[in-house]
Amino acid sequence: MTDVLLEETREGFRILRLNRPERKNALSSELISAIVRAVERATEDDAVRVLGITGEGDSFCSGADFSDTKPTAPGVRAAELVIRLVKGICVDCEKPVIAGVNGVAVGAGVSLAMMADMRLASSKARFHPGYARVGTSPDCGLSWTLPQAVGKERAMRFFLEQELLGADAALEMGLVGDVVDADGFEASFLAYCGKIAAVAPLAARQTKRLVARVGLLADLETHLRDELQYTMRGLNSADGKEAVRAIFEKRTPEFTGAKRK
Repeated sequence: MTDVLLEETREGFRILRLNRPERKNALSSELISAIVRAVERATEDDAVRVLGITGEGDSFCSGADFSDTKPTAPGVRAAELVIRLVKGICVDCEKPVIAGVNGVAVGAGVSLAMMADMRLASSKARFHPGYARVGTSPDCGLSWTLPQAVGKERAMRFFLEQELLGADAALEMGLVGDVVDADGFEASFLAYCGKIAAVAPLAARQTKRLVARVGLLADLETHLRDELQYTMRGLNSADGKEAVRAIFEKRTPEFTGAKRK
């Protein structure tokens, strides 16, 4: 079987590549678990000074993969994995984490990118919030990380206007810090990871530790659990089911505000 996550270690940094290109790197439970374990290993490895995350193929991450699951109340294991993922990247890993958004990022794919400390985007990258389109609210820490990066109003606009943003629009909004031509993106992403890895390790760790405290929620875990519960509540609502039907039927959804159907 093909590994869902590829790991490549270079001088001072490690690259994690989401490797489900046939599903546009959608986040299955197997892939989330693999990312969690890889981040935890990198956190403990003194030889790794920087962690990079990117996608194989033409996509960064198309969001959660519901192809083999039915959206119900989030299971304990799934919830714990998401909490470990967000806390692992944003708080526990005291090393710079850099996302290389090589293509489309949707929903939880945007969430994964926003967990990183810095983001580089290919000129072919595209960003879509995803969540409201299927009648629900954001999860995987995005309701926390996005306002921290772009401010409250821009975050609310991104979530609810549901527009597909190109790389330059994402740069202007503050979703990413740099846009690189697609033809040279891989080389630029690796070079930038190497550049940050050349910083004195203690300086990088202390800087990450201090910056991570800014805006850190008093009870991050409770917030993440609330996100997951709200997400599933939305997916299981009458409007959520109508939103999904409308997507497949290529029509405008008719929302009623009913909680369940």
